[in-house]
Amino acid sequence: MTDTASSHDTPITAKPVDRTSLVRVAFPAPAPAAAAPLTSLAGVALVTIDRPEALNALSFDVLDDLATALEGLDANASCRVVVITGAGERAFAAGADIRELAVQSYASLSAGGRFAAWDRLAAIGLPLIAAVRGFALGGGCELAMACDMIVAAEDASFGQPEIRLGVMPGAGGTQRLTRAIGKARAMELILTGRTMTAHEAQAFGLVTSVVPAAATVDAALELAGMIAAMPPLAVRAAKAAILDAHEVSLSAGLAGEREAFFRLFDTADQSEGMAAFTQKRPPAWSGR
Repeated sequence: MTDTASSHDTPITAKPVDRTSLVRVAFPAPAPAAAAPLTSLAGVALVTIDRPEALNALSFDVLDDLATALEGLDANASCRVVVITGAGERAFAAGADIRELAVQSYASLSAGGRFAAWDRLAAIGLPLIAAVRGFALGGGCELAMACDMIVAAEDASFGQPEIRLGVMPGAGGTQRLTRAIGKARAMELILTGRTMTAHEAQAFGLVTSVVPAAATVDAALELAGMIAAMPPLAVRAAKAAILDAHEVSLSAGLAGEREAFFRLFDTADQSEGMAAFTQKRPPAWSGR
């Protein structure tokens, strides 16, 4: 486990920067071992939370490393899509680091600023795909929901069990879960702390697809490769517009969508896409 504060009055400040990173980045992502991918992974990054001994629990250092890694990829014009997964086979992320949280107080949490990592994750413009095996509970479920799509293994389980610890979700669980599966189901899951299976999560509309456990990352990479083959400016604009549907009124969302649509007509990719269509050839996207 990571170091914890010594008292309830100690702010949770950043750790030294010379430690080993708790997040691994492979860009471009490695091709599946079993067979050649159906689509190119040249624009796809694979980011792995690397804390298997703690079931990839989301300490503040893990969240900082993850946000830093994603910001670096977001600024790389060659990267088009990111797949996020957890090391090992038992957990995507089993939750927050309880030893780290147990000693905190309102004052230390609000003064420390470490929850800002969640805002950094939400600001990423690239499409994010969670590849979930095993537990995605508490902060792990919140991280999966902060992604744009979830590819879940048949052995995956999702939930917000914070109520069993005397608290509640604090990194988006009450908001994103309610938007994803509706008020009544979110109430039941959050207020009882129970978990749901991958197939239940799919039926509720939380996950994109359910696949055999061993194929989880490969399936997520294949989906990422399909998206990476699309024009990157349009992909980013479409992601932003879809997210706005959760944040603003319908009229404001429609106005924003139309503005983004109009702006894409000043891009080289729009000219190329429509020219390729009329000329019956594959488009060559430039990201301009």
